[in-house]
Amino acid sequence: MTTALTHARVLTGTGWRDDVAVLLEGECIAALLPLGDPCLRGMPREDLQGAMLLPGFIDVQVNGGGGVLFNEVPTVATLRRIGAAHRRYGTTGFLPTLISDDLDVMRAALVAVEQAISEGVPGVLGIHLEGPYLAQARKGVHDPRYFHVPDRDELTLLSASHRGARLLTLAPECVPLDDIGTLVEAGVVVCVGHSAADYETTCAALKVGVRGFTHLFNAMTPLGSREPGVVGAALADADSWCGLIVDGHHVHPASLRVAIAAKPRGKMLLVTDAMPPVGAEQADFVLHGETISAKDGVCRTAQGVLAGSALDMAAAVRNTVQLLGLPLDEAARMASTYPADFLGLGKSHGRIAAGFQADLVAMSGDFRVLRSWIGGVGLAR
Repeated sequence: MTTALTHARVLTGTGWRDDVAVLLEGECIAALLPLGDPCLRGMPREDLQGAMLLPGFIDVQVNGGGGVLFNEVPTVATLRRIGAAHRRYGTTGFLPTLISDDLDVMRAALVAVEQAISEGVPGVLGIHLEGPYLAQARKGVHDPRYFHVPDRDELTLLSASHRGARLLTLAPECVPLDDIGTLVEAGVVVCVGHSAADYETTCAALKVGVRGFTHLFNAMTPLGSREPGVVGAALADADSWCGLIVDGHHVHPASLRVAIAAKPRGKMLLVTDAMPPVGAEQADFVLHGETISAKDGVCRTAQGVLAGSALDMAAAVRNTVQLLGLPLDEAARMASTYPADFLGLGKSHGRIAAGFQADLVAMSGDFRVLRSWIGGVGLAR
């Protein structure tokens, strides 16, 4: 059955259109037709009453939501709950993210994601393993008890055939270059993060296939006048992608504007690094036995260390417009089109065009999510 979404301001690959209907057929977008096209006669319609219709948001760093943390309960039920919580804010695709943990928890997380994709859990696109191959000097909230160099068995586990995307954040000074190359050849998306590497070490990792940088600026060596560090390598490299947490707390807006100006268009993507408070009434949660509190949209340990965020993707888009001064269409692409390209899904996700997955979000002019679709199935907020 084909349904037409009408009377929306549609973000297409060529810009905004308010004169087209978006036809949904099954899981895909069937076509974009002029509103006066005879094919629309008698077709079931959803009148969006002037809302903005955007590609559904894709978040590659989601630790939790809906009151649950993936590390604490790495199951399919947890993934359903996290996905439902974030969908309220326009996220139609996400990578559940496992913070550094022991090997048994990693195995359980990998199994849960495989099963979730097999069962068609809405929104699950793969998994993000953030660690445990990280640098203690840039540990952030990660527990350094779990940090180590991957052995042969772990490399085999990570390189095994898998459904969906598999993203691994590591510190390149902590993992041999040959091993990074092995992971890349196996289809793993490798990113640099929580790293004390220098510029040269980071550039060497880029040469063997590192694709991006996890939450740019945070937990990595900064850009200095004589020591460019990880940040300098990220901004100097035209081919890699960078995740940005635009919450007004993790990174100063001026630093974000400078970084965005330094990279080619399409290489910056919005991430939330979200924790359980997103979509939940409870503001506190526990990570590896330590209580984390969310206050004024910021998650911190008792010692004041940032511990992920209480950010959602709709707020990230709003902040990108209001704090950074970017136009809405570019902010929306940073939340949808560019993450899809980064994950290698650019031919099926992240755009409103014929043949693409019908993952969409309808948003009001004040950035409220009104409705979302995953695989053509709509849900009001």
